[in-house]
Amino acid sequence: MSELIPPTARVTPHIMELHGDTRTDDYYWLRDRESEAVLSYLKEENDYYFSKTSHTEAFQETLFQEMKSRIKEDDSSVPYKRNGYWYVTHFATGKEYPIYTRHKDTLSGPEEVLFDGNQMAEGYEFFDLRGISISPDNRLAAYGVDTLSRRQYNIRIKNLETGERFEDLLENTTGSAVWASDNKTLFYTRKDPETLRSNRIYKHVLGTDISKDELIFEEKDETFNAYVYKSKSRKFIIIGSISTLTTEFRILPADSPEGNFKVFAPRARGLEYSIYHYADHFYIVTNKDGARNFKVMRVREDQTDTAHWEEFIPHREEVLIEDIEIFKDYYVVSERDRGLTRIQVNRWDGKESYYLPFDNETYVAYTYVNLDFDTEELRYVYNAMTSPYSVIDVNMRTKKSVIQKQQEVMDPDFDENNYRSERVWATARDGVKIPISLVYHKDTPKDGTSPLLQYAYGSYGSTIDPFFSSTRLSLLDRGFIYAIAHVRGGEYLGRPWYEAGKLLHKKNSFTDFIDCSKFLIEGAYTSPQHLYAMGGSAGGLLMGVVVNLEPRLYRGVVAAVPFVDVITTMGDPSIPLTTGEYDEWGNPEDKQYYDYMKSYSPYDNVQAQEYPNMLVTAGLHDSQVQYWEPAKWVAKLRALKTDQNQLFLHTNMEAGHGGASGRFNALKETAREYTFILDLEGKAL
Repeated sequence: MSELIPPTARVTPHIMELHGDTRTDDYYWLRDRESEAVLSYLKEENDYYFSKTSHTEAFQETLFQEMKSRIKEDDSSVPYKRNGYWYVTHFATGKEYPIYTRHKDTLSGPEEVLFDGNQMAEGYEFFDLRGISISPDNRLAAYGVDTLSRRQYNIRIKNLETGERFEDLLENTTGSAVWASDNKTLFYTRKDPETLRSNRIYKHVLGTDISKDELIFEEKDETFNAYVYKSKSRKFIIIGSISTLTTEFRILPADSPEGNFKVFAPRARGLEYSIYHYADHFYIVTNKDGARNFKVMRVREDQTDTAHWEEFIPHREEVLIEDIEIFKDYYVVSERDRGLTRIQVNRWDGKESYYLPFDNETYVAYTYVNLDFDTEELRYVYNAMTSPYSVIDVNMRTKKSVIQKQQEVMDPDFDENNYRSERVWATARDGVKIPISLVYHKDTPKDGTSPLLQYAYGSYGSTIDPFFSSTRLSLLDRGFIYAIAHVRGGEYLGRPWYEAGKLLHKKNSFTDFIDCSKFLIEGAYTSPQHLYAMGGSAGGLLMGVVVNLEPRLYRGVVAAVPFVDVITTMGDPSIPLTTGEYDEWGNPEDKQYYDYMKSYSPYDNVQAQEYPNMLVTAGLHDSQVQYWEPAKWVAKLRALKTDQNQLFLHTNMEAGHGGASGRFNALKETAREYTFILDLEGKAL
């Protein structure tokens, strides 16, 4: 049997010049998604991948069934109450999509099926239902549907009493809509059809001509996105404008849909704030006055300009304020202290303030669905890397807790006491301590012989918390250690942690990851022969940089929908989401940022050297990282790498950035990625 030859992409030089610098992109032609040559090349790569991994097909199926078997198929959510109805989401055995239901007054009342995602998804390769919004009188529901996986949703309206679907069709939206108090007026957000930037807020009156919908607000600054929502108090419709560094809000009483929105506080570059309404005040989580880790201020609802803001909770250098939750008699503050989440309960009258007790070394806790304003019950989620999540209701007055739901791992052999988790601190090359969350089976040796999968994201201030995963058990039970490296660029250690890993400090994210790897090797958790790395999207950028810098440090790497062609993407404002990213990565029109990006951009820095075994994934309809970035990267790697290690590109021809839809289809992708690693480790048996 002859050896399979990997695909070779044709070389068609495309010259790009900026700041007197010339770059040549031999695979620029892969950007044409309508080209038969492009589709043919992607198919060749898929065929090559499937052929080279055909010996693992049975194991992939075994792994998929193993992961699936741990999931309770006929699962349901914890009911929550809103406006006289109890809402519950169900899953049926063997079905991919949720079924949304409700009960009037009590849970013992008749069940009303609002939406059955399985029926709605019939005939589509991809299906996503989101943004279900119930009218104040409980009669109507607006909802968004995407069947292409490009995050362009069509909003429809359904009469929940008759089951009738109205003819009104709101196209190219974010999927979310907000009802005014009149039960007929909807506010929604449309996207730019080319860049997919959410930039226009419209008003639609049920039953009227869509083409005559009134444009309420247009966000003209290309670095901002716009959205619309309703305050928890239900008193205000709120339009938000957000960029990486700056926010601005506009407010309108929900019972006055014909009125004009008022600017809450004019945007000022670098001023970030979010607003929460209670009684006759707004409460504001903000970085105003240099509060890098945020503080809480308040202002009367009739005088909202920054000049009138008063301090409510002061800024603390070491504690990040992430969110607040408002109730009639209590307010709840979500914080992060040295990476660990805390939930503080406070009475408005000042008579009591306390933290919910958490005693694990590394865990996740966050407030959950709390839509009821007049209640003493706070609902939150708690889990750790060794234990499944629990949804807990705590009475804020009596402090009595009730576990409403604990994730069931449908494996009779599962025992959380068989696993260990810990948090260790690696020293980066500049002396900064980098936290790493670890989980492993209690019988896994830490003598350098164990395989270890290291994961990170490290951008946008997004924190990857040490959460439990039932799919991850398939690695842990096969002797793997799983590590989350909390590198700079995330917000695990507060806002300064994020700022130290963005723009002209971005390289800290990459070197932190490498230094964590070396720490784990030196600590005998693993060795280069057994160390694997994984990251997706901006975490895929991380993978692209580390394999250029330290290719021999890793046995294998999974880069999922990786952002790897940094300069070309950031220099093209027509590409979806580019302009809103300037404050994260920089604008290459500025030579300082151009030079810095070029010094690390994975695609620009591929060189003739050995690379680890690599699996790269893409989505043809991806709206966040265009498919051509991973495709071009793999083509260039094939042309230059000097080793015989595996290099695979798998493109999902039906899906976008989030991968396959449906709870089980998504598991197949996880099984594919894990199989790649387990096969390299000799454990795909």
